[in-house]
Amino acid sequence: MSESGGLPRIVSERAVGQVDATVVPRFAGPTTFARLPRIDEVSDVDVAVIGVPFDAGVSYRPGARFGPAHVRESSRLLRPYNPAADVEPFAAQQVVDAGDVAANPFSIEDGISQIQAGAQAMLERAGRLVTIGGDHTIALPLLRAIAARQGPVAVVHFDAHLDTWDTYFGAAYTHGTPFRRASEEGLIDRSGCMHVGTRGPLYSTQDLTDDAELGFQIVPSVEMDDIGVGGVLERIRDRVQERPVYVSIDIDVLDPAFAPGTGTPEAGGMTSRELLAVLRGLGGLNLVGADVVEVAPVYDHAEITGIAASHVVYELLSAMARSSGRGTTETGTDQTPEERA
Repeated sequence: MSESGGLPRIVSERAVGQVDATVVPRFAGPTTFARLPRIDEVSDVDVAVIGVPFDAGVSYRPGARFGPAHVRESSRLLRPYNPAADVEPFAAQQVVDAGDVAANPFSIEDGISQIQAGAQAMLERAGRLVTIGGDHTIALPLLRAIAARQGPVAVVHFDAHLDTWDTYFGAAYTHGTPFRRASEEGLIDRSGCMHVGTRGPLYSTQDLTDDAELGFQIVPSVEMDDIGVGGVLERIRDRVQERPVYVSIDIDVLDPAFAPGTGTPEAGGMTSRELLAVLRGLGGLNLVGADVVEVAPVYDHAEITGIAASHVVYELLSAMARSSGRGTTETGTDQTPEERA
């Protein structure tokens, strides 16, 4: 343990970690994700957690613009060691909170451009981004930024909805269209993409036909009971193989019992345990980035959705640590945050 900015932090050989909760109570201290350091407190960054408080693309209940702050507040109970994955995600890699990307709330097109520019600038500093939304519109500019560095990526998309529709009220850029636009723009590898957890009514069978032509296979929610977590992971791995993988998670992939605080809830979704287990199984894949979107705190009593989303981010960070070939790392006091910075 060492101090940084007057706060006692857990420090490993590789990274400056969380504020020590045995010294500073969890309800006190910084408001960063998991009480991790800000990006200006370290030099080298492996993964940056950023917020995008933008929800101008929603088609039903608004409020996801307040998602990043809510998920950060709900992350205070996260601890350094993930026993289920046997990894210390904040010790094995330098994770920081890079704050929010400011995006115009009155213009979807301007907002998308600003989000893309912000993500591209952050990727100059950090190896990978985990983004907290915001509505699912933000996936498009994030994929533009990722593809500019990686080329087309395989997308593993967890959602109640396909999000490959064409337009809403003539608008091409909404939270229901990002993966159609991404496919049309050549940002995704059409041979390696899939949806997980989709359910609920569609407009017609043409939705499924279009979706397949855009490059997606589907593991619908109704199959979860039959194939289980292991079956879902087998299908994901068979589909993405060695490709660079971007994971996009709409929190409404969870049943409303586990995520009531979202804009377009659908009955019959995954449990939080199922989703976390699937994400845990992604360790070892070539994960190049991720987002967690559509948390709308105004509908979230008792922080149920925020807590689920914070654990989703935690499992993504854990999977990234394992994908980097870094497992558990002994913490110690031989390196101060000043030396790390």
